[in-house]
Amino acid sequence: MDRALHNSNDSRSGPPGLVTLVVDEPCPDLGIRIDSQGVWLHEGMPIRRESLLHLLASALRREPDGSYIIDLPTERGRIEVDDAPFLGVELYTSHGGAGRTVSLRTNMDEIVAIDDDHPLRVVTDPVTGEPAPYVTVRTGLEAKLTRSTFYDLVGLGQEEETECGRIYGLWSSGRFFPIGKMEDGEASR
Repeated sequence: MDRALHNSNDSRSGPPGLVTLVVDEPCPDLGIRIDSQGVWLHEGMPIRRESLLHLLASALRREPDGSYIIDLPTERGRIEVDDAPFLGVELYTSHGGAGRTVSLRTNMDEIVAIDDDHPLRVVTDPVTGEPAPYVTVRTGLEAKLTRSTFYDLVGLGQEEETECGRIYGLWSSGRFFPIGKMEDGEASR
């Protein structure tokens, strides 16, 4: 439980000189879930008001235990996220080659450059071999790239020789982000 001491100058603290201990209640479940397709649901029904979605998304936080919290001035509670809270739906590029910057727009209209603070990572499903690409949007919060956005990103990639062998990846903001390892016999781009 979080505990906070309130100073005697605080109007909530009671008589002067007395310190009040305030114990925050555990976060309630808000009945909100973000499904694997990026659809926000409240008690199983899609939330359709864009302004409300943007407000909720702006207040979304990730707790150290991995849970997701909506933290508004008037309400705080846990939500469920099936995969990633955001989707990467569009790419923007500036310049080319190693000097290029690739930016991502999310389904909540946030734009982030793929860089050291917003890295790209690709997880490969061990059973299907299918890649799942993610970009960090804010601390602890990621956007999963849609299939078409991932294909656009792959189209911007190039092969690099590294100490781990030939790697296919993306240059953005002066850094090389691996997408996948090149197998022997694969054609170079």
